[in-house]
Amino acid sequence: MRDPNNIDAVCASMPDYIGFIFYPKSSRFVGKAPDETIFARVPKSTQKVGVFVNETAETVLATCLRYRLQGAQLHGHESPAYCLQIKRAGFTVIKAFSVAEDFNFTTISDYEGAVDFFLFDTKGKLPGGTGQKFDWSVLHQYELNTPFFLSGGIRLHDSTDIKALNLRQLYAADINSGFEIEPALKDANQVATFIQQIRN
Repeated sequence: MRDPNNIDAVCASMPDYIGFIFYPKSSRFVGKAPDETIFARVPKSTQKVGVFVNETAETVLATCLRYRLQGAQLHGHESPAYCLQIKRAGFTVIKAFSVAEDFNFTTISDYEGAVDFFLFDTKGKLPGGTGQKFDWSVLHQYELNTPFFLSGGIRLHDSTDIKALNLRQLYAADINSGFEIEPALKDANQVATFIQQIRN
């Protein structure tokens, strides 16, 4: 997100997290030198998370400090040691993985303890979301302890199915393109409705 008024409108629903994309190739890129005031608009009850793809750890840490972010969501090939470096600096670490039907969750076990959350998204050709869902039934094969965010093509009508998954490690739903008017501009009314449905 990057539009001040849209940030205000979305934050009125008190989401737990709000993401700012620092990946230059994304249509939702906040820019090379975003106005620091847009981050200051976010209430303390909502954690500000920077989204990064294969940046150096030093760049991630510097960005988090400059814009007073509470967390980093990592969508590249960041190693467990890299993630742990960010976490030890005091930031929440969300490590994203692309999931297909044949995904083996044991391959990410080395990240346990190095991250705070996993994020499971639909496998695509490029980093970041595809706007499509993966087969959520594969999540029942997940036996690690790290809680996770569910992502990938989530839309307003999916709240019931998400709650029905009834998985102890399912921590949050990551919403994006399914709630957009255009890239980086959210439909605040739909976001508010979805949050209410998930929390009730």
